[in-house]
Amino acid sequence: MDIFKQDVLAGKAILVTGGGSGLGREIARSLSARGAVVHICGRRQALLDETAAQISAATGGAVHAHACDIRDADAVDAMIEAIWQTGPLSGLFNNAAANFIAPTKDLSARGFRAVTSTVIDGTFYTTLSCGKRWIRDGIAGAVVSNLTTWVWTGSAFVVPSAMGKTAIDAMTKSLAVEWGPYGIRLNAVAPGPFPTEGAWEKLNPIPDTQSSATNCETVPLRRFGDMPELCNLITFLLSDGCNYLTGQTIAIDGAQHLAGPGTFADLTNLTGEQWDAARAAIAGSVAKEKAQRGSN
Repeated sequence: MDIFKQDVLAGKAILVTGGGSGLGREIARSLSARGAVVHICGRRQALLDETAAQISAATGGAVHAHACDIRDADAVDAMIEAIWQTGPLSGLFNNAAANFIAPTKDLSARGFRAVTSTVIDGTFYTTLSCGKRWIRDGIAGAVVSNLTTWVWTGSAFVVPSAMGKTAIDAMTKSLAVEWGPYGIRLNAVAPGPFPTEGAWEKLNPIPDTQSSATNCETVPLRRFGDMPELCNLITFLLSDGCNYLTGQTIAIDGAQHLAGPGTFADLTNLTGEQWDAARAAIAGSVAKEKAQRGSN
């Protein structure tokens, strides 16, 4: 259900990181449909251009695509400066992330950085680049970051993601205080299971095995989240309707984390053969993404 007026975000310009596909694409479409000028960024220009065109055709709104590796601080600052030359942003949705399940004892340093460099470094670089310009220009901006309920519980087998998301939860609280006097608000959402293509493959790679974290039967409401529900929450946080709300991470998970099973802890009993199958499936998913990237 759409609970907002179509122009609730009119006059706002919002950047969605990782906006070319998956959850980021859905959020970008929702923000555009509600009147915002939307900027999306990611590493694949062709995919971003295609997504921007599709969203603009569906909503009639302006959608701008920017190829940028947010793990590169200089590239992020150049992108934000280029956006500012056309008009300042008023909001930022930190969505770009990386994650996969793996026994931590088998995790390489490269695998660890593949996740944390995007989640921690990329989110901080983008937030800082926007924040320093908002402060300089006297603009009251809003940041919303996409986290998980593991910021409260931790989670086995996704330790880099749990660490990275917890760091951004701390950033949200810290900068809400530090930047509050400038009128800058920072909040976060912690979705439960909202299935999206790509991410879901890496979190459910084992044939005939599903973790409690991705099983709707562990959600007290007994269903997965519907994307419009998440879009409604993010719209509210980026709108002018809650200017006194800052420094909060809000769970939207059907009370899953309160019931206790919202992590990957139940994968402890998997055999070595099952983990080998999981690694092969994840590698296949990554190879498919690289092939798609190459074709674009």
